[in-house]
Amino acid sequence: MTAFQAIVMALLQGVTELFPISSLGHAVILPRLLGWNIDQKAPDFLPYLVVMHLGTAIALFAYFWREWLAFGQSLIDSGAPRSRADRRIFGFVVLATVPAVLVGFVLHDRLAEAFGSPAIAAFILIVNGAVLYFSDQIAGEGVGVLDQLNWKGALAIGISQCFALIPGFSRSGLTIAAGAVAGLKHEDAARFSFLMATPIILGATVLEAPKLLKSGATLGGAAILSGVVAGVVAYASLVFLMRYFNTHEFNALKPFSYYCAIAGLVSLAVMWIS
Repeated sequence: MTAFQAIVMALLQGVTELFPISSLGHAVILPRLLGWNIDQKAPDFLPYLVVMHLGTAIALFAYFWREWLAFGQSLIDSGAPRSRADRRIFGFVVLATVPAVLVGFVLHDRLAEAFGSPAIAAFILIVNGAVLYFSDQIAGEGVGVLDQLNWKGALAIGISQCFALIPGFSRSGLTIAAGAVAGLKHEDAARFSFLMATPIILGATVLEAPKLLKSGATLGGAAILSGVVAGVVAYASLVFLMRYFNTHEFNALKPFSYYCAIAGLVSLAVMWIS
């Protein structure tokens, strides 16, 4: 992977990891459309992947640091006014994270092999758009806040996250959609989705780090720059998305559903012609 390709993919990661448009799907499709032959087993790919995930996780912590501080304080000081509510939300974040961790540990490699082709990812991207569209139709204009989420809703959101292991399905898209269908406002559904993303993405970094040490690979300048780019772009994406969902409640996911459908169809057409 060249330095230019690494930076472009980091920009893509910073946007698509948090926007409901599938980072994994774009990572599979874009190199095929651009004619890039990226070897994911190359020695320089793993360092790039590790620091890119780390940059995204740092961006999530930086944006939601107040929530994570409140979670920590609620575990220490049970007498604080919001400690019970914060402990409850933290428990739901943990509960919602478990299904994806279990499924990912068992099926990650098999799903990547089965659905990792660009054509399949493009088709799944269209399906992802349909899910976003119809979830908005079902959810309507949500009124529920995060404090009103129950364990059944949190578990349903967590189960929806498992499908994001398939390239083309968006982790944030599926979880925000599930939260909206569960009755949450889109802003609160997005907040819960991004809080869930933090341990998932950080966990991916932790799992990849031992492989990096074992392979003896070193962090080059391009890999470090990619991590910085991914983190900065991810933070900017968070700022935009949280403001967007704060001001757009009705049909908030439909613009992203249209993008996924168009991007998937165009990708399939280009691949069929070329």
